[in-house]
Amino acid sequence: MRPDIAGQAYKGRTASIGFAHGPFVRVDATPTGGRAVGTPGDEERALRAALAFAGRQIVALAKAAGGDAAQILEFQVALLDDEDFLESTFAAILDGTPAEAAWVSALDKQIADYNSAPDEYLQARSSDVADLRDRVARALRGGDSETLKIPRGAVVCADDLPPSRFLEIDWSNGGGLALLRGSPTSHVAMLARARGIPMIVQLGAVSTSAATALLDGEGATLELDPSSEQVGLFKRRRELHRKNEASAQAILRRPAASWDGEKIRLLINIQRVEDIDHPDAQYADGIGLMRTEFLLTGRMGLPDEETQYAAYASVLRWAGDRPVTIRTFDAGGDKPVPGFTEDGEANPFLGVRGLRLCLRHPDVFRVQLRALARAGVRGNLKVMFPMVTTPEELEAGRALFAEAVGQLQSEGVDAALPPLGIMVEVPAAALTVEQFEAAFLSIGSNDLAQYVTACDRSNGSLAKLIDPLNPAVLYLIGRVAEFGRRGGTSVSLCGDMAGDPRCTAALLSRGLRELSVNPSALAQIKRTIDDLGRGGSRD
Repeated sequence: MRPDIAGQAYKGRTASIGFAHGPFVRVDATPTGGRAVGTPGDEERALRAALAFAGRQIVALAKAAGGDAAQILEFQVALLDDEDFLESTFAAILDGTPAEAAWVSALDKQIADYNSAPDEYLQARSSDVADLRDRVARALRGGDSETLKIPRGAVVCADDLPPSRFLEIDWSNGGGLALLRGSPTSHVAMLARARGIPMIVQLGAVSTSAATALLDGEGATLELDPSSEQVGLFKRRRELHRKNEASAQAILRRPAASWDGEKIRLLINIQRVEDIDHPDAQYADGIGLMRTEFLLTGRMGLPDEETQYAAYASVLRWAGDRPVTIRTFDAGGDKPVPGFTEDGEANPFLGVRGLRLCLRHPDVFRVQLRALARAGVRGNLKVMFPMVTTPEELEAGRALFAEAVGQLQSEGVDAALPPLGIMVEVPAAALTVEQFEAAFLSIGSNDLAQYVTACDRSNGSLAKLIDPLNPAVLYLIGRVAEFGRRGGTSVSLCGDMAGDPRCTAALLSRGLRELSVNPSALAQIKRTIDDLGRGGSRD
């Protein structure tokens, strides 16, 4: 977008709410400097060393971040481990091409292939490949920066920023992120929200010469070299935001939220076991979504039964009598897993993913079902299947689960079949929800909005079309909620809409009484419901 005030104020889109005031830093992703070229043997050894160094960096970042961040970086790790992918590069080096030129040429071809793909998901992968290209090139040139050299509390500006570069920045002293492109639904935006880093996207052209900046993630504005008057106004906005947050924290400790005289159950989503350590998690009514894909990110292969059982049992112990809903592997789509997911799908978001994938790999699925069946006797466990389209898929999953329980019991192992539900994220399931014999329903608003609007949620240029408050999306949410209310089936919503205060009134007015949010959003959503209960907007 164009600047609003003499090239110093810019308007974008909010990706993560918050405020930052500090040095303005532009991040150039292009490697700089040069290196001496040696013999083909020297060049091969140099590239292998650079690949190993880059791999260690990425694995360290993934291990430190865990959860979705680790899944995002797994794609780069898989490329570095793919000898078929690297073969042509080493062949070019043996023919006399310098290591960096051979590497960059091979990766540029991959980037071009991704950019020319008809599928938006594959196009988005080009930034991951470009990030890997530049990381290895920096290593070849002797770059050893484990962490980007960013001043304390800086407002970082970039054309776009891949997840690994975001994770390299030390955000412990605050700061903010301003992207000229990007999307509120991107992987980096997810990471920023999880860490409380204010972020705005789609700013367009921004001046490169500023010394300081103000970033208002609530108003989606970036002000460069602000005047004292602008700084004063910014500080007042930031202070009001802090007071609102403090008020939300006070409300968090109160009894359950209510709306129109009905109790609203607020649960939390967790990406990994460590998320239950968030200070606000203790105030949740339970866990509405435990993702299990974090178990697939290790380099030692697919997780065994004991590893999975230990993770599930620890969360159930923490929850006590509160319900814990664990989702079976939702791999595929934007979560490739070497050795498990399908390779070369033309459109992965519409491909073999979620329950479809698990049913194709019953050997992998049975291991998870056995671990869940054992955990089912340890607490208030519910299990749900993702990406369900037909009732037959649910029944096929139920049959495998029952078989796993029977096998365990025949072995003398305590096991139970927990209540089974489905993620309602495929429009076909929402439109025929009465045909599913599910113990409970959980609406996945991210994929539901994506499929209803035919918009890739990672594509920033389509952000307006994929607005979760789209009437068609709200219609399907209301339809599922009404079905649950009529039949006494529990219905919750665990997508990003649940943690977005702009959507709270619309969700409650359409009959939802259970919302599952990230732990960091729990206080704000409870405060929003409290405000609505005292006479706020009803839609």
